[in-house]
Amino acid sequence: MKLSDWKSKGVYLTFNEHQIFTVDEGSGEFLLLIHGFPTASWDWSKMWPGLIEDYRVLTLDMLGFGFSDKPRNHSYSIAEQADCIEHFLAEKGIDNIHLLCHDYGDTVAQELLARYQTKSFTRHSSLILESICFLNGGLFPETHQPLLIQKILMSPLGFLVGRLFNRAKLKKNFNQIFGPYTQPSEEELTTFWTLISANGGRYVFHLLIRYMQERKDNRERWVGALEKAEIPLRLIDGVYDPISGQNMVDRYREIIPQPDVVELKDIGHFPLVEAPKCVLEHYTSFRSKR
Repeated sequence: MKLSDWKSKGVYLTFNEHQIFTVDEGSGEFLLLIHGFPTASWDWSKMWPGLIEDYRVLTLDMLGFGFSDKPRNHSYSIAEQADCIEHFLAEKGIDNIHLLCHDYGDTVAQELLARYQTKSFTRHSSLILESICFLNGGLFPETHQPLLIQKILMSPLGFLVGRLFNRAKLKKNFNQIFGPYTQPSEEELTTFWTLISANGGRYVFHLLIRYMQERKDNRERWVGALEKAEIPLRLIDGVYDPISGQNMVDRYREIIPQPDVVELKDIGHFPLVEAPKCVLEHYTSFRSKR
């Protein structure tokens, strides 16, 4: 799906005086897709046609990402992103939701799960989480292996790195984390870069990356939410991923009671882009088990 076609599907939601790009299509049970860092909801576009055949699918570009506003000098946080999602669902009048998440979106889902378990939603007190399916992401900070660029962005020089980042550097980094046979096309790289750089995105890179420290600070809350989960969970993971591949899968099996895990061989950090049909098949089988 071309980026222009994807953008034409969306409408904007106002959240804390910021404009948030959202998409809502299909019919059936409600399914919310939560994207990762540093891209946007377009990441789901290859899976979108198959998903909307069975579900009413909603997604958004979180604050600081994609077509949404990217305020500078803003204290971005996982909690605020969770607030935004609560607000989005409340505005839609949706009380029951399934989640399918990737990367940064995994962490947002963990925060939503913790709120659900402690009855501490801030914008939508009647929200019920029905199930969560995770794709590659840093569910456990002790197994997360950030790229060098991510480490530098976390440093005091991060603001400079963000401003100097460009499409060529994006290609170099993405080639490291995609699978050996599923490398991103030039068109996909251009689309990723367009989304990242839109609305002055390079100026907030170093602010968004602070979620990596948040994962450490909130490990007990977010990992504890997974350990105590009473709703269905599944992990679909591209194990070739150097960031959150086999090492994260192994830890998931150690920590999570009765782990439901699907390993995708030779697939990297972006299974939703690299192997969308495969992910759709495994997600559909997860839902059919309920």
